[in-house]
Amino acid sequence: MTIAYWCVLFMGLFPIVAAGIAKKGFEGYDNGMPRQWLAQQTGFRARANAAQANLFESLPLFFAAVIIASISNAPQARIDLLAIGFVLTRIAYLICYLANWPTTRSIVWLIGLACVAAIFFQI
Repeated sequence: MTIAYWCVLFMGLFPIVAAGIAKKGFEGYDNGMPRQWLAQQTGFRARANAAQANLFESLPLFFAAVIIASISNAPQARIDLLAIGFVLTRIAYLICYLANWPTTRSIVWLIGLACVAAIFFQI
């Protein structure tokens, strides 16, 4: 399995980390109505939930880029490097979201998007 494929697997699971942070401690958590409970949260819980949603939203384009570049026989070393770059930016993105650093978060998000675009340009 290539490094890029490992990155795909990691990213498929990573939003669960943000979800866990949003539900940390489960204070008053209602498993019967989890979305209502999350919608009422503030502070780091609300930011972690928003980060979770954005992490899930970024997956289809990243997955497509890696798969299409791989089946198109793009240089694997470049795909791997850019996939690692994407993963690192998404980890930094979650940290920025939790720390409430909106400008830095947006810059990190843009760098991650550039990594995905660059994977497509390897085709």
